[in-house]
Amino acid sequence: MNRYFRVFSPAFLLLGSWQCSTQNIPALEGRIQPAEGWKPMVYLIQPRQFAEVASSYSGLVLDSAQIAPDGSFRFEKAPAATGLLQLCVQKNGSRFSNQLLDEIPLKANYMPLVWTGKGHLYIQSRADAFQSAYNIQQPDPENQAIMLLRDLRHQVWQQESITLEAVHDEHNLMDFDAALRRFQTPLIQFSDTTAYWRAAMLAVRWTSAEGDYERLPECIIRQCNRWQNHPEAGPWFKMLCDKRASLPVSIGETTPDHALPMAAGDTLQLKQLLGKKLTILDIWASWCAPCRKENREVLQPLWAAHQSSGLQIIGYSIDSSPAAWKAAISKDGANWPQASHLSGDDTPFMQTLRISTIPANFILDAQGKVLAKNLHGEALSRFIAEYLQK
Repeated sequence: MNRYFRVFSPAFLLLGSWQCSTQNIPALEGRIQPAEGWKPMVYLIQPRQFAEVASSYSGLVLDSAQIAPDGSFRFEKAPAATGLLQLCVQKNGSRFSNQLLDEIPLKANYMPLVWTGKGHLYIQSRADAFQSAYNIQQPDPENQAIMLLRDLRHQVWQQESITLEAVHDEHNLMDFDAALRRFQTPLIQFSDTTAYWRAAMLAVRWTSAEGDYERLPECIIRQCNRWQNHPEAGPWFKMLCDKRASLPVSIGETTPDHALPMAAGDTLQLKQLLGKKLTILDIWASWCAPCRKENREVLQPLWAAHQSSGLQIIGYSIDSSPAAWKAAISKDGANWPQASHLSGDDTPFMQTLRISTIPANFILDAQGKVLAKNLHGEALSRFIAEYLQK
């Protein structure tokens, strides 16, 4: 027995040494549980700029690996590209390797990861729930942060999914907008607090797959200020930071003055119209059902309750028909100062505010500084009441 051990122990030790050394060879592999309707392939995608992060069809396909019947896969060569990469699987019949399905986050077919070019990543998931089931064994802190962000995203989506998956018609537009804000807020908070710039960038991208940040200018400004001078992050955030000049007037800024043609026939400067304590600058239109509902159910009661306490409301309509505009004012009892260039949505005032979406509002102090934006319904009523009680 002892002689047998002595004869084979050198080989055994050599084998053990080889096994340990393979763990240090950079490798990307794992196990993906196959599912009916999904290709037995996993693809490695490289986003090359900010807009390609979590964006369908745009990333560069670096490599692919076969998924064996038992679910195992291994990329034959360790990825040469480092940084933020994306793994994805595709449904049968898909013509593209870089198609990212993300309309419903819980069913997303991809997952971002950070590859340093070192170490060994072992990934586990399921083909039919790739992002939801995705896990890395013993992840490094940056990949752990990205998985925590994924968990946060899925959690808030589940809470708001009924509204966010509803038909986006004019009757539920305000509910959809409120649910979207509740979905985005935790992601924005994550981007503001994470120590990892790639995770922050992904959080911003996941707030709007379409890259529409009109309702999030303050978030964009904070992220740009935080990362634009970072040696690695700066080039990635440049595209985002270049949008700052076109983003809407943000909280903390003073609203630019502007000449407003009034319904009464005169033209007044915006600053002439500001209230003694607080002003709601409301952007609306006669054909906008949620705007009309807010006129009647929110703004009219606020005007009646707080006009004498220093509240001003300035309505600005993007109508093009004088008759429709004035009929809506009368029908809604919107008897606060009303203005319009009657030029439709191609109006200079919208360009001054740098917005293109209604309903929209800006809550201003006595000097025209923006205190809050796009508050509606109960949230708007509560803000006004609390501010005027100070």
